[in-house]
Amino acid sequence: MPKVDNSGDFIFWFAEEISMKILTNLDDPSDVVRVSSVSKLWRQFVIEHDICKQLCLKKFPEISGAVELNNLIEPVDIGLRNGTEFELLKRNHKIFSFLAKALSPVITNDCLSTAISASSTDNYPTESIVHTLQPGDRNQNVASYWSSSGQHEPSVPETLLYELVTKMCLVSEIHVQPFQAYFQHRYPIYSCKAVRFKMGHLRNLGESDTDFSDNESEDHTLLDDRFVWTYISPEFPMVQESFLQKFELPEPALCVGGYLLVELLGRVQKQEIDDLYYICIAHVQIVGRPLLPTFDVEMHEPSGKCLLKHYSETEIE
Repeated sequence: MPKVDNSGDFIFWFAEEISMKILTNLDDPSDVVRVSSVSKLWRQFVIEHDICKQLCLKKFPEISGAVELNNLIEPVDIGLRNGTEFELLKRNHKIFSFLAKALSPVITNDCLSTAISASSTDNYPTESIVHTLQPGDRNQNVASYWSSSGQHEPSVPETLLYELVTKMCLVSEIHVQPFQAYFQHRYPIYSCKAVRFKMGHLRNLGESDTDFSDNESEDHTLLDDRFVWTYISPEFPMVQESFLQKFELPEPALCVGGYLLVELLGRVQKQEIDDLYYICIAHVQIVGRPLLPTFDVEMHEPSGKCLLKHYSETEIE
């Protein structure tokens, strides 16, 4: 371990516990990186006491319950394992600072990758869930939307299942646009009464999204048996208007596993031709920050936790 004269640096005038308390009360892990550049003494103290790791877990507590942290600093290329103890601590410091930046709750763009399946579809494939990936309600002057099957009871819910762009995303908002049937009399809007969102991973980690089918008879009542939901949002009321409605989560939520379920709760609009209630959605958008490409998540079975792997820039090229 490097030896540095600390007699002239005030951070060492305090008891170690006091200095630790001061640094772990910083607002952001990136602040630790700036602190560590003040002097060699500060850098050594920050690295030796895993301050960056502590702040990262403080800011994103979901990680500690979902990610196997013991192996977090294990490199994919094991060549660095022969380094000194301090070199490994420096690597730990660097990776946690990268991770904090990778999960920064800065809104970026749409995190949706694939529309997997819907609980029902009225007219497949014309009214398939895949159309909800397209912005707006028209595609080349053709109506673009998903429609549920009709129901006599307005309380019957529907669900839409999506896969995100990476297995770990920090989601801040979900946007949903009800569809207005401009080709029907009085231009009805087939919204729902409320929405709720679930995020998580497959319970059977050997299963893949190819085991799901986007068709008119997909049974989503069994999804809770197939998934572990690590986050469930509160219910948000939806207004019966045909614009992209934004539902901001109380706090940015960490989705570990890469799946998001949109629950559409309650029906408000009947179709005149058959006197049945429908829900129709034109567009769904998941806004957040996906994990940087230098990180990947390997899910563990049967615990459902995951191993967070870090790759060098050259390894992902």
